[in-house]
Amino acid sequence: METQPELRFMTRVSSLSSSSRLYLKLGLVDQNHQAPSGVGNPRIISIISSVLERSVRESTERDVTTPFHSSKPPGLGIRQYLERIYKYSCCSPSCLVVACVYMDRFLKQKGLRFTFLNIHRLLITSIMLAAKFLDDEQYDNAHFGKVGGVSTEEMNKLEKEFLSALNFRLHVTVSTFDEYCLWLDKEGSTASGQMEQPSPPCKQVGYFSRLSYQAKKDASHVIVGYMCKAV
Repeated sequence: METQPELRFMTRVSSLSSSSRLYLKLGLVDQNHQAPSGVGNPRIISIISSVLERSVRESTERDVTTPFHSSKPPGLGIRQYLERIYKYSCCSPSCLVVACVYMDRFLKQKGLRFTFLNIHRLLITSIMLAAKFLDDEQYDNAHFGKVGGVSTEEMNKLEKEFLSALNFRLHVTVSTFDEYCLWLDKEGSTASGQMEQPSPPCKQVGYFSRLSYQAKKDASHVIVGYMCKAV
């Protein structure tokens, strides 16, 4: 009988010690190669937040309006917003890496850059899509909208816009995933570079194996209200 995708992936993780150590270092897995179930945020959140904050500070984009642009910078900082999404969406840490791949594809397709006006909506939309693709269980658009501070109707529109830009291409190869992990780890160590730099080539050979996230947090979390006003 053919091995299930998640089992094939875990077998590969066990056999490739360098990848295993990298996932552990970023907080994507625990010592048992499972998605971490403990409290606290994985290291990957601080790394991605730092990269994005630096990127939007250096952005020179002007006079651009898309459904992802708000009228003014939202009240929550990038790291606070990312931590909020991780806490209330119960997504696996690997979704955050895949979301980076998705955002790179989106920016390249649209010819855009990260700014303080679009980063929040790009984050909530890309993470929601990553969770739908990767995780065995995930919340619906209404929940993600509440987490992200947008209405369900707007969340639906953002999802459609994002998917259209990606041509509904959500598959991420294991090699691409590993390249992003390595790159993010280096970014975390050197505090240099930008998310908009040419991303690793996304080879369309095989599909990124889905990671089961068995240690879901209690779905009864009370979501603290937040509004991310649009234009």
